[in-house]
Amino acid sequence: MNHSLPVPDVLRSALAGLLDGLPPSQAAGAVDRLIGHYRGVVPTHAPVLRDRSDVAAYAAYRMPATFEAVRSALDGFRDAAGPWTPATHTDIGGGTGAASWAVAEAWEDADTPVATTVLDWAEPALAIGRELAEASGLPGLRTARWERARIGSALTLERADLVTVSYVLNELTPDDRRTLIDTAAAAATGAVVIVEPGTPDGYARVIEARDRLIAAGLRVAAPCPHSAACPIEPGTDWCHFAARVSRSSLHRQIKGGSLAYEDEKFSYVAAIRLAPEPAPARIVRRPQIRKGQVLLDLCTAEEQLRRETVSKRHGTLYRAARDAEWGDPWPPHSASSPS
Repeated sequence: MNHSLPVPDVLRSALAGLLDGLPPSQAAGAVDRLIGHYRGVVPTHAPVLRDRSDVAAYAAYRMPATFEAVRSALDGFRDAAGPWTPATHTDIGGGTGAASWAVAEAWEDADTPVATTVLDWAEPALAIGRELAEASGLPGLRTARWERARIGSALTLERADLVTVSYVLNELTPDDRRTLIDTAAAAATGAVVIVEPGTPDGYARVIEARDRLIAAGLRVAAPCPHSAACPIEPGTDWCHFAARVSRSSLHRQIKGGSLAYEDEKFSYVAAIRLAPEPAPARIVRRPQIRKGQVLLDLCTAEEQLRRETVSKRHGTLYRAARDAEWGDPWPPHSASSPS
């Protein structure tokens, strides 16, 4: 495959090849059934993805969105982690490897590709993950190990610089969830990145994981500007972000919709053992652009939520505010704070 293309385009092309010969109606039916299952109570004793058709359909529908969410989380993490680069990576519950694609892209310019191990209980997902990885052209993916493992309290992990857990915690019982986070923290010699759906329940799972990672000695690198308690009062709101996902014609065939894109809402925490340099503040809502001013809702290093008004009199900062997006650090590196 042509690796000169951007990685998201390479992924979409690989997924399109995966569905060759699978009728769109069959793919859509599999996706509807699996979405219904994931929204219910998911048992941990059996794989949710039963066969190749299930995996192919669900990968085509969900993998681009998961990739973009993890990609956005890694962007925030890398801003705070500086030159730190993982040599080894374990993707817990990685399925077809969306998070591993994001890791491979994030550090594709490293002198040595990140050595990735993907763990999942569903052998059909691992098999298709291998196929997609081989088609990627990314060295870190093509040499990845794909291993069957039951994701839960009995999981044992080898040491790895980076551990990712994306869209997995919602499938576990509360006890298994807590044990898994502790296991991931103990195995991670460098950092842990956890991504969940951007719902109140997803945020609650991220906050629980955040607390456990801090208790295990890691420091929050992103999205929070601090490692103190989250300033959001429980039950009143939740912290989440959005990643723009381009919809391919294949995606529209499976799930319909006329727009060329969708926004994947997600919550995340990235924590590291080294001393990170988190953003001074993080934009936690879509900026509101008014005549001559921009309103920014911020989570700040002072462990507070604050609204900041940036007006034309702030010059360069005002122009930066007009270009700022939900989830961005604030202020940008090239601008100074308003007076």
